[in-house]
Amino acid sequence: MKSAYASLRTRSAKQFLIPILGIGLVAGIFTTAMSSVSRADPVSDFYKGKRLNILIGFGAGGGYDTTTRLVARHYGRHVPGRPTVVVQNMPGGGSLKVLNFLYNQPSLRDGATLGVFNSAAVLEPLYGNKKAQFEARKLSWIGSMHSDVQACAVWKGAGAGIKTLQDMIKSKKTVVFGSTGPAAPTSLFPLFFKNALGAPIKVVTGYKGTKDVNLAMQRGEVDATCGMFESTVRGAFYNDFKSGDLVMFVQVSMGLPVPDIFAKATPVTALLTTPELKKAAQLVFGPSALTRPLSAAPGVPKDRVAALRKALLDAMKDPAMIADGKKIKVTFSPIAGDQVEKMIEEFYATPTDVVKKAYAYTHTPRGGPCRDAVPRAAPYESVPCRSRCSDQSLRLAGAGPDIGF
Repeated sequence: MKSAYASLRTRSAKQFLIPILGIGLVAGIFTTAMSSVSRADPVSDFYKGKRLNILIGFGAGGGYDTTTRLVARHYGRHVPGRPTVVVQNMPGGGSLKVLNFLYNQPSLRDGATLGVFNSAAVLEPLYGNKKAQFEARKLSWIGSMHSDVQACAVWKGAGAGIKTLQDMIKSKKTVVFGSTGPAAPTSLFPLFFKNALGAPIKVVTGYKGTKDVNLAMQRGEVDATCGMFESTVRGAFYNDFKSGDLVMFVQVSMGLPVPDIFAKATPVTALLTTPELKKAAQLVFGPSALTRPLSAAPGVPKDRVAALRKALLDAMKDPAMIADGKKIKVTFSPIAGDQVEKMIEEFYATPTDVVKKAYAYTHTPRGGPCRDAVPRAAPYESVPCRSRCSDQSLRLAGAGPDIGF
């Protein structure tokens, strides 16, 4: 029989043990909870089960479309939460439509929608284009899928034996360029050749992408086009290039290594004879190094932007991605998001006088500038130009009164 003392000691021990066990249980629960919190990833939680939409500012079948769809196959695996990546085409205004949409829709500021567009369009607010309803430096830059060299091409010599930029400048025939929009290199580059170098050029806009322009060249609607990146030529247009029908007559590498397929093309820098021309050309052609820029809307949470940036670089190093690139004869050279952001800042820091010159060479009112009226001071000399020259051939839809300082 237990003594009263033993019973008391046993009861006391139990009373003491129960609180200890209770404390241990609570501590264990707290530790587990804290461990779960530490393992929680709000970015992964956000993207899990979601669609990550990528809007392309050009039509199907061209270089922007081909590259973006290829990257999209691998991108989702590297984004926390592994969202389903869905690609959509939204052509318009040389990709201004995507930029405006991305910037002005508050519902897109969660980071679930990205845009791909041409880098030249990003500078349109700098030129005072009222149709460019965005602030480039406020966009959430994810990176650039590639850094590439760009060229301009002519179809079968435009029937005038054109093989170089010098040939085009001397041509007695007006060479018709097909363009995707006034804010695209397909308009800006040939207008530079026309206004700064005196080439007899006419630009026709309205095509949805380089594929449409290429088909127009084959039909005889237009003679030439710009916006021909190395990756585009090696991919979608390689057969036309190899056959000799598509001739690269000028390349605008602006210091980047020149690929072998552009070896016979005139470097635009060879014809830039004055400091004024060189500075303006850097602003016009320099952004092409941002070959396939990718951005989210302004105001996206910083942790999501950081995750999307890392995911892009990781995707571009993915062996499966590299293998897919080889299938279209492209070795990708991506640019990190913070570097893209820095490049945009540098372009927007361009001195006003240089911006005005670049504007004068690449943006014209309806009716077009005269070949004898290379702008020297004011960026907008349309009235005296039209009054003293008969060249009224240029059709540049969307330019004119809506663009200017």
